[in-house]
Amino acid sequence: MSADARILLVEDDRELCAMLSNFLGEQGLRVEAVHDGEAAARTLRTREFDLAILDVMLPLKSGFEVLVELRRYSECPVLILTARGDDVDRVRGLELGADDYLAKPFNPRELLARVRAILRRARSPAAAVEAVLAVGDLHLEPARRLARAGSATLPLTSAELRLLEVLMRNPGRAVSRDKLCEEVLGRRLLPNDRSVDTHVSHIRGKLAQAGARASIASIRGTGYQLVAG
Repeated sequence: MSADARILLVEDDRELCAMLSNFLGEQGLRVEAVHDGEAAARTLRTREFDLAILDVMLPLKSGFEVLVELRRYSECPVLILTARGDDVDRVRGLELGADDYLAKPFNPRELLARVRAILRRARSPAAAVEAVLAVGDLHLEPARRLARAGSATLPLTSAELRLLEVLMRNPGRAVSRDKLCEEVLGRRLLPNDRSVDTHVSHIRGKLAQAGARASIASIRGTGYQLVAG
C-alpha cells in the first residue's frame, strides 16, 4: 500500500476519530478528519483523496447525502461505516455508489484490511497485454478505467469497474459470488453479505440505461455470468 495514500475520515465521534486517525497514520496513511457532513462535502469538493471513510450518521448532512453529492462529480472510492445489523443502510450505501461497508463496532485492523483492499484495487496496474477488453457491445479499458456500451460511457464506480472486468475476463462462464467478492472487494464473502449482488444490480441498471445488448445473468446456486447479447 502506497505511503502517500490520502484518506478523508468522516466521523462525528471525536474520540473514535482520533484513535482511528492515529492508528491509520501509524500504518503510513495520510489521514485528514472532519466531523460533520457539511465539512465532508466541502472538503471533498476542494481536495482530492484516494479514499473517503464515511460514517452514515452525521450531523448537519448525512453520510448518504454526502455520498450522493460526491458521486455527481467524482468516483473517489468510499467505505461507509454503518450500525451493526442495519442491512438497510448497508445496501442503500452500496446502491448510492459506495465501494464497501464496515459495521460498527469493528476492530481497527479490520478497517485497515478494508482500506488496503480498496486502495490496492484502485491503484492496481492493468495488464499490458490487454489494453481493451471487449465482450459483445461492451468495451473496457482497464488502464484508463473507462467502460463503454456501444458509444455510451458507463459511469461506474471503482468496485463496479473491477467487477465488470472480472466478468469480462470470463465471458460466457459463471463466476461465483465468493470469487467476485475476493477479486473485487479483496475479502471473503461473509454470511448474508449482499455487497456483490448490490454492485451487480447497480451495473445492470447502468447497462440498461445505456441501451447495452450485453447483460449479466444470475446463475442459480453459483454466481453471475456476462452474456454478450
